[in-house]
Amino acid sequence: MAKKYYAVKKGRSTGIFTTWEACKASVNGYSGAQYKSFSTPEEAERYLKGDQAPPSGFPEEECCTAYVDGSFDQDKKAYSYGCILLYQGERTEMSQAFRGGEDISMRNVAGELEGAMAAMDYCEKRNIKVLHLYYDYQGIESWATGEWKRNKPGTIRYKNFYDSLKNVKVIFHKVKGHSGVELNEAVDRLAKAALGI
Repeated sequence: MAKKYYAVKKGRSTGIFTTWEACKASVNGYSGAQYKSFSTPEEAERYLKGDQAPPSGFPEEECCTAYVDGSFDQDKKAYSYGCILLYQGERTEMSQAFRGGEDISMRNVAGELEGAMAAMDYCEKRNIKVLHLYYDYQGIESWATGEWKRNKPGTIRYKNFYDSLKNVKVIFHKVKGHSGVELNEAVDRLAKAALGI
């Protein structure tokens, strides 16, 4: 049976789900729920965006979707990220753990920043024009855009990295953490697995 992607535009949780059970939990009994199933994540993403043209006029095949999350283990003094990228029908999973260092005080946020930079770097190296970046910690967007002040080495490095991007336009999308959005839950699991949790 072919894999399906369920896009929920209006429901308890919105976003792309990879199981009917997760989608159903979001829409069942929700007044005015809007959702559809698709055979590719790109089609699901287009549905969520409505009938809008891709940002900056770029065709959809030049756009990448990424979900990122971070994790932290106090006992190991380590943090990590999980990242899933969807590009031209391919799914790429990345994760990495980091031990100690000056960013350890930022806990799981340090990992989520690393995941965001990994997604941006992935697109930059492949000359992908647009990155739709889904995150659950507001600093991912607000530090990059300058809305929040950067007062730690990790946030300064993140902003400098974002500013150094030459070929990628990043469009930020906030999702509620632990709300049943399947790909957001999946990157959380990847980040934890990188720490052995």
